[in-house]
Amino acid sequence: MSSSLTLVMAQLNLTVGDIDGNTSKVIDAARQARDQHQADVVVFPELTLCGYPPEDLLLRPSMVLRTETALNRLKGVEGIDIVVGLPAMGGHGLENQAVVLRDGKVICRYGKQHLPNYQVFDEKRYFIPGNALGIFDCKGVKISLSICEDLWYEEPARAAKDAGADMIVSLNASPFHRHKQSVRQNTIRQRCLETGLPVIYVNLVGAQDELVFDGGSFALNGNGDVAVASHYFSEELFPVVFSKATGAFQQGEITPCPQLHERVYNALVTGVRDYVNKNGFKGVVLGLSGGIDSGLTLAIATDALGPERVQAVMMPYRYTSSMSLADAEEEAALLGVDYKVLPIESVFNAFLETLAGEFKGSDRDTTEENLQSRSRGVLLMAMSNKKGYLVLTTGNKSEMSVGYATLYGDMAGGYNVLKDVPKTLVFALSCYRNTLGYVIPQRVIDRPPSAELAPDQVDEDSLPPYDELDTILELYIEQDYSAEAIVAKGFDREIVYRVLRLVDSNEFKRRQAPIGVRITPRGFGRDRRYPVTNGWKLGL
Repeated sequence: MSSSLTLVMAQLNLTVGDIDGNTSKVIDAARQARDQHQADVVVFPELTLCGYPPEDLLLRPSMVLRTETALNRLKGVEGIDIVVGLPAMGGHGLENQAVVLRDGKVICRYGKQHLPNYQVFDEKRYFIPGNALGIFDCKGVKISLSICEDLWYEEPARAAKDAGADMIVSLNASPFHRHKQSVRQNTIRQRCLETGLPVIYVNLVGAQDELVFDGGSFALNGNGDVAVASHYFSEELFPVVFSKATGAFQQGEITPCPQLHERVYNALVTGVRDYVNKNGFKGVVLGLSGGIDSGLTLAIATDALGPERVQAVMMPYRYTSSMSLADAEEEAALLGVDYKVLPIESVFNAFLETLAGEFKGSDRDTTEENLQSRSRGVLLMAMSNKKGYLVLTTGNKSEMSVGYATLYGDMAGGYNVLKDVPKTLVFALSCYRNTLGYVIPQRVIDRPPSAELAPDQVDEDSLPPYDELDTILELYIEQDYSAEAIVAKGFDREIVYRVLRLVDSNEFKRRQAPIGVRITPRGFGRDRRYPVTNGWKLGL
């Protein structure tokens, strides 16, 4: 009998609802794990066959029928144990299950016991919790199954230990945020130290709508040390060898976790690439203003799709500076994308002429500023319709928080790359991208941000400095600090109350905004569900 057991972590990019396509990927990966790595077991991510999160697709009666049909396809792969995730009926209803196949037979089923119902998760809407262990024996090694949230609690790991398990294998679809990997490893390390059991943690990779999954699968030994760690943001099959003699994983390749700005940048690139490709768009188009937000968005889009699938459009008006025109042209040239200049003066004037009777007797105000932005939105959406391109909007989280954006103008589009990226991080990411290759002119990074909708306009005419603003916003949005609790941290009371009133009063805009990549623990959309109509008063 062999003295070791080889398991392969199959870190795949799966598509929600594409059960046939996902199943084909699983079959190919299982055969490759068996034939190239001589693996005994191959482990896939959570809800492998239907993708994660399937949301209300789980309410379709045919979902279980289709995944069980897919499971039957997998039975044709022999010579390796396949651990795969799928929705399946348990004793009392629909469960989030892990299933083990061996030579055409199901030898073990396990229902997820702890269903997350916070932040971006709402699994209790669809599933009932399982209540039994799932342990199978492979070549004399007892392997206990676990699914994602289960290992955030002590009890399931303790139960596996008490049942005589030699290791725990965990199927995961753990979404990215900028500090998530350290949270994952620290949590799983705690389970290892509590039980002495080694754990294999297999994570999904890729993007689904606003969620990004960064992979980063790993294996920890019972003492909490990392034995193997896979790459981030890439599909791969990563072998892990378990020694029966020592009861531990042999030391293998350990991929270091990328630094913060690299992690976030890769998450944004992954989000754009998968959203565009999985939804069948030919490419993307965006308004290039010569500013830092659109410059960073252009770089991300080009890195995600290649310059041949990206179009940048400068749409100047009389307030557009010559500096902006020059910088936009340079950005497009540095990245090698298709670049057009479409002045909006005639479009704007046509709107004004049509509205002349309605505007008669009123002074010029933000209405005309917003009309400039909406003129640009009309042009971009027309190009999108004609060419089959997705319009990328370019607003950042700081602006979206306080409503510094125009409905049906610069908010018009299908995907907002920087939706969850604070302005201060936009600057940092732009500097990071330039370390990989100079693509964002330094003048764009250094100059004061401006919407250029009025003469000599800069953002900080109407907003606090971004360092201050972003800290206030993080405390309020991501950490749920009250207004007075923020003031107590040393911020000016008048500024705090003005910023928080802007956040609350602009929820109606954010409800109509495109989705975008989530990179913080609480992004707008799935995470933060604030009532548009409410009588809540700021204070304690």
